Amino acid sequence: MTTMRQEVHGNAASERLAGLFAAQQQAYLAQPYPAADERIARLKALKQQIRRHQDVLVAAMQQDYGQRSAFESQMLDLACTIMQINHAIGRIRGWMKPQRRATEWLFATNRLSVTYQPKGVVGIIVPWNFPLYLGLGPLVAALSAGNRVILKMPELTPATNAALEHMLAEVFREDEVAVTGEELPDPAAFTALPFDHLIFTGSTATGRKVMRAAAENLTPVTLELGGKSPAVVSRDYPLAQAARSIVHGKGANCGQVCISPDYALVPRELEHAFVAAAQASFVAMYGNSIVGNPDYTWVVDNNHLLRLQVLLEDARTQGAEIIACADYDAARDGRQMPLHIVRHCTPAMRLLQEELFGPILPVVPYDTLDDAIAFINAGTRPLALYAYSHAQDEREALLRRTHSGGVTFNDWAWHVINHDVPFGGTGHSGMGSYHGVEGFRELSNAKPVFRRHRLFPSRLFQPPYGNWIQRMVVKLFLGKGDPRVNNKP
Repeated sequence: MTTMRQEVHGNAASERLAGLFAAQQQAYLAQPYPAADERIARLKALKQQIRRHQDVLVAAMQQDYGQRSAFESQMLDLACTIMQINHAIGRIRGWMKPQRRATEWLFATNRLSVTYQPKGVVGIIVPWNFPLYLGLGPLVAALSAGNRVILKMPELTPATNAALEHMLAEVFREDEVAVTGEELPDPAAFTALPFDHLIFTGSTATGRKVMRAAAENLTPVTLELGGKSPAVVSRDYPLAQAARSIVHGKGANCGQVCISPDYALVPRELEHAFVAAAQASFVAMYGNSIVGNPDYTWVVDNNHLLRLQVLLEDARTQGAEIIACADYDAARDGRQMPLHIVRHCTPAMRLLQEELFGPILPVVPYDTLDDAIAFINAGTRPLALYAYSHAQDEREALLRRTHSGGVTFNDWAWHVINHDVPFGGTGHSGMGSYHGVEGFRELSNAKPVFRRHRLFPSRLFQPPYGNWIQRMVVKLFLGKGDPRVNNKP
């Protein structure tokens, strides 16, 4: 009986999703280019709703996690979304203006420009770690570009999903913005739809599946995939400051952040001092025990807790030293897991191969900056790189000799919540970007428009070929061929 009910419910959810997509397609065709005033009005309505519903949203995330820092929910999920909305509202009119471009001199007197046209219906696949910021942020970009949007919310956050759906339904029709989520029997049904653009935030493994599914419809994708973001500590930088910043990056949302520092590269002679400073920083921020601490978020569920425990056990059996930064008994405290620092790591350990996405910090000693750069480049390209250095030559070396989606010097993550720059990955950490004008353009069709002057002599370029003007143009651009060149090998 239960299986039959689930099947009926699943079929209804799939039918609803298909209906939502069809309705949004029709709405887009009926109004393919919303005016700036309408786009701004939608963003202002979203902003007002976030403010009105903030307590309900924070409580919903608390319910989904078991314990989630209220301040982090307010600041990182909600306030940062408001920042992005404010940024877009003040710039949409400028973004929408056709951009004048220069013609080739051969076509002087004509006019050339680029217009940005809404793509249509955008699908957004939202991760569980920041279900509001990483859902609403892409939504802001999509609405700014004049699109219709369907959000696919994560299975792990049902309370947040329900609160968000209710909040959005108060101000948006479902043919403008709609929410679906954990009720879908087959999440792949979402990516199988022929969206005009698809945004996915999540793991690299799932990103590959999303890209394969999107390829069936030639749907363009934006993938934000995370990766092993390094934190490089220089000899010239105050060690305690670097340690505190990195620990904050691992403590925020319990390290369940795609841009969290994944591991620390530390000068070999400073390794012991760095570990001590990191321990002290964790205690100073969260205390000797985190049980019941409202400022510290839990690991999201038991499956993710088990994954972290397996990573630590794998390292332990291969000779790593593991240091818990606060009192912790896995059997007793469960998902209230403090930061664990890991020393004596080797490349064979899984925690140096996989994105950690939790409160584990491997410390990797290095001798020279060249060694640190080589270690970074030996892995896949990360979503972020953090470098703690006052030396300009070291900063330039890291910028020019490594690849990452973004960089913050002498802190972590702040480049992401400054919305006048793009946010995205490179290589295995993703492709495409959203935020700022880059996000607007990502979700728009950049359409070149050539306007011929009524007196422009186009006939000069038409057959029959061989007149003196045509010969002159060809000679001007190509010059003379080299008679010594032939097609023989």
